[in-house]
This record gives sequence, structure tokens and C-alpha cells, in this order.
Amino acid sequence: MSDIERDTDLIPGKSAAEAVVAGHICLDVIPTLGGVVLFRPGQMVEAGPVIFSTGGAVSNTGLALHKLGISTRLMGKVGSDLFGQAILQIVESHGPGLSDGMVIVPGESSSYSIILSPPNADRMFIHAPGCNATFGADDIRYDMLGSARVFHFGYPPLMERMYANNGAELATIFQRVKAMGITTSLDLSMPDPNSAAGNADWHAILDATLQYVDIFLPSAEEILWMLRRPIFDQIATKSETTWPLDQLEPEIISELGQALLDMGAKIVGLKIGDRGLYLHTAGSEALAQMGRGQVSDLTAWSDRELWAPCFMTQVNGTTGSGDATIAGFLMGLLQGMAPEDTLQAACAVGACSVETLDALSGIRSWPETEARIAPGWLRLPLALDKAGWHWDTAQEVWLGPKDRLA
Repeated sequence: MSDIERDTDLIPGKSAAEAVVAGHICLDVIPTLGGVVLFRPGQMVEAGPVIFSTGGAVSNTGLALHKLGISTRLMGKVGSDLFGQAILQIVESHGPGLSDGMVIVPGESSSYSIILSPPNADRMFIHAPGCNATFGADDIRYDMLGSARVFHFGYPPLMERMYANNGAELATIFQRVKAMGITTSLDLSMPDPNSAAGNADWHAILDATLQYVDIFLPSAEEILWMLRRPIFDQIATKSETTWPLDQLEPEIISELGQALLDMGAKIVGLKIGDRGLYLHTAGSEALAQMGRGQVSDLTAWSDRELWAPCFMTQVNGTTGSGDATIAGFLMGLLQGMAPEDTLQAACAVGACSVETLDALSGIRSWPETEARIAPGWLRLPLALDKAGWHWDTAQEVWLGPKDRLA
């Protein structure tokens, strides 16, 4: 355990958290930009007011769950510097006690990101890992997990100890949490290919960890890069003006989903940018082993392959949109929703997120989000007219060739 941490246990009179979100947290510094930025040596780019917010999975997914009405506890690591103080202050501003699970370490620097998020374009990052690099299995407050139903961990590629030694610390965390009867969930981030994380053996890391992971929610781009590098490189080489995800055939997505189930995950959700969210699930016998946060209807969730399109909206910034999507997904699962409704909730929360520059300002309560869906929120076009794929008009979702109901 770190030298100094908050010793607050479950607060008397405060209900136990349904969800615990752990892993990477940082301070996001987001300049307001008027258009696409092309940097050249010696060039100055004029910006508007700066937005300060917390970033990383702990903040983005954890606080989004909190705004959606799920009682949530956050577990991240910060230094005692000004950035660390700002992170704790911002987190606490969303609700008293939300920072009680945080670890504070004197003498270490807090993590920060400078995010360039021009309108109608994907974001760019300048990132300093800070003390996220020293986060280890002993920094999890296992004593504060209590009766939590879901434990979610995010961004191990940005946390050095999580990918060192083929992910031994990451696997230890999930093994310990899984043994407590808690449903486990994992998200990734894209490593810098020129960093130590980029040279890590991610196939070995996932192979060691996914046997203890119930819900795995990375982006298709991350998994393609980690597990199918030749295909990723081939697509990236061809895609000089388009995002590699635009070039992925449904067969590749389906194969990746099955490969991750074979590695041990029980529910796989692949985020595919503006092409929506793909879902592939294991059989009912595996789903029954998910722990306290398991799906409410094993039959409805077993052996499913679905792909839900995104909702139409004005994109002002994509920071944290994947984390918001995950928050919507975990909320749906905790609320006992069917898989089709859970995908709808995930896509809706993600769509709300991109309407603002930062990760959280666009997130609404679930009743507000649900009221926005009800009148018939239009979806982005998603054509999967391949053999074996069928459009379900009632549910507004594609059924894949491996779907039990197709």
C-alpha cells in the first residue's frame, strides 16, 4: 500500500457502492479550438478559454455512472501536488465522498493530459503518466469493495506496473476481486507504439487476465492492434484519410469477439467509433459464473452477437466518449436490462458525451437520457448487408451470424 492514503472505510450512513471504478486518473487540460489544428515548427495556434476536468477511466466512467444514478466508488492514485489537489477537488465537486477511495502519494507527480479536440475531428493527446505508472495491485482498496456488484478497471496500457512482467499485477487484481464474488470489467487504451507499453506482449497480458474478466469493453482498434497487428498495419497503411475502424469488415469484428471469448471473457463489447457498439456473449453456463453483477436473464444474454448503430448528434468533442459508452453499458447491466436495451443505453450515453468538449458535461441522468430516446432518436446509417447479418427493426440492432436468435 502507498505511504499515505485515505483511511476512510465505508462511510456510516452512506449506502454501499454498486460499482467500483479503478485504474487511471489524470487532469485533462482542454484548450478550446476553432478548427482543425496542423502543427508546424515555429507556428502559434490561437485558442479560446481552457477547460479543466478530470480524465482517465476512473473519472470518465466512474463519474458518468454516478451521474446516471449508480452509487459508485472511485479508486485512483494522485500525487500531493497542485494537479493532484485539482483532481480531488473536481471529483469531490460531483458528490461528497466520491474521492474517499483515492490514494494520495507525497513526492510523486499527478498525471495530466493536454487534449486537442477540434470540432468534427478525433482528439489528439499529450500525456504524462505521473503516479499512474506506480499503481499496483496493493493500491486497490479491497477493504472498501464491500458488497459492490461490479468492479471496473480502465487504461492499463497507460500504467507501467499493469503491463510489466506480462501483466502480473493486472491479473492479480482481477483474480483477487473475482474471488470476492464481484463481477469484473476491463477497458483498455491505445498504447503509444514507441513506448514500453507499445512493446509489451499484449496477447500474453490478455491471456493471463481475461480468465478473471467477466465484461471486456475495449475498442476494436485497440484489440486489432494488440492481437492482429498485420491486419491493423495493412488497414492503417491504406487509410491515409480515414480512420482504420472504417475499413474493418464485419468478419474481422466477429472473429475478434470470438477470440476474446475464447480467452476467457464472458461478455465482449467492442467500441467501433461512429460505427457503433458490437456485442458478443458466451453461453448461459459461463454467464452464470459472473458474480453479483451478473445479467438478470441468462437466456436473453447467452450466445448473442449484436451490433448497435450510434445515435445522430452534433459532435463537439470525443474526449471520454468510449468511457461514457462503457458507463451506459454497465448501468444497463446493473439495471437488469436486456442486451438490446443495454446496447441502446450505452450508445445513447456515448452520444450525449460527444456533444461537449469534456468527458462529463454532456452526460445526463438516466431518466433524462431515456426521455431523449423515447420519441425516436435517429441512428447513424450502418449497413451490414453481409451474409448472415439481419436487421431487427423493432430493436434497431443488427443480429450477427453467431447470434442465437438470428
